[in-house]
Amino acid sequence: MLEVVVKTENRERHVRVSAEKLAGLVRRIGGGGDRFLVVQRIPDLPDVFAQVWHSAGGDYTLEHRDGAADRQFQAMVDGPEAVIAAMTGWGRQEAEWGAGLSWSLLDMGPVPDVPPLDLREDEREELEKRVREVLRGGYTSRAELAELAEEYLVTADHRPVSREQAQAMADRLWLEQVAEQAEWQGETDPERLTRAFTALQDAGITARENFTCCRSCGQSEIGGEGGPDARGFVYFHTQCTDSAAAGHGLMLLYGGFDGSSETTAAIGHEVVAALEAVGLHSEWDHDPDRAITVTPLDWRRRLVG
Repeated sequence: MLEVVVKTENRERHVRVSAEKLAGLVRRIGGGGDRFLVVQRIPDLPDVFAQVWHSAGGDYTLEHRDGAADRQFQAMVDGPEAVIAAMTGWGRQEAEWGAGLSWSLLDMGPVPDVPPLDLREDEREELEKRVREVLRGGYTSRAELAELAEEYLVTADHRPVSREQAQAMADRLWLEQVAEQAEWQGETDPERLTRAFTALQDAGITARENFTCCRSCGQSEIGGEGGPDARGFVYFHTQCTDSAAAGHGLMLLYGGFDGSSETTAAIGHEVVAALEAVGLHSEWDHDPDRAITVTPLDWRRRLVG
C-alpha cells in the first residue's frame, strides 16, 4: 500500500491505497464533478502534495509542490499512464519519480508575510493547549486544526486569530508532533484499538472511532451508521478521545440495536474479547448499563492528515 491519502473532486477520501487503486482513480477522472485528485503523503506535510487535473478530451495537467508555495511545478501529459507512473513514484518517494516529464515552475505570486499573533500570554497558552490536545488525539487533519486555531478564541465582537496565523500555528505544532511520532517504534495502542474495531465491524458490530462530539449525539446518530445486518454498535466520541490522550483511559459506549439488555450485554462481551485479542486490557463489570473502559492505555496515535 502507498503511504498516501487521495482526495477527489467528488469528496472521496482514500487512505493508504494500492498502486492499482491509485491507477484506477487517475484513469477515472475527466467527467463532470470528477476532474481532479490530490495526493498527500502520510503524515501530511505543509506544502507537499501532487495533483492532477483532466477534462475529457484534453491533456492531463500534473502538478506537485515541493515544500514551499514558490516551488510548485507543472507538466502537461497526453495520457494517464505517465501520470500514474509519476504519481506512484511520488507516493513511494522514489528519487527519480518525475524523470522524463517536462516540468515548469509555476508563478504562484508573492507569499505574504504572516504577522505575529497579538494575544495576551494567557490567551496564547490556552489556544496552544487546546490545539495540542486535539493533535494528541490523532484524528485531526491540518485543515481542521487550522480551523480550530482560527475559531477557538472568537467572541461575538472579536476575531483575534486570522486564517493565515491559524494555519501557521497549526502547521508549527503539527510538525512538532510529526517529529515526535517519527521516534515511535512498532504498533501503538490506538493502532491495536483500530484492529479490534475492524474485527468487530467485520463481525456485524458497527464500530466507530472518535464518533460525534458527545454521548447524546453519538446515541442519536449511531443507528444511521449500521448496515442492515448490524447486530449492535460500539463507539467513542471526541471527549473520550481527549480523555484517552490525556492519560485517563478510553470509555467505550456500546449496545444492541434491538434495545434489549441481553443483546447489549452480549455486544459488551464481544467488545471485551476483541480488545483482549489485540493485547488491550479493559475494565467492565458485565453490567450492560455501564461503559467499558480501556486501561491502561498509552495513547500515541500517528497523524495521517
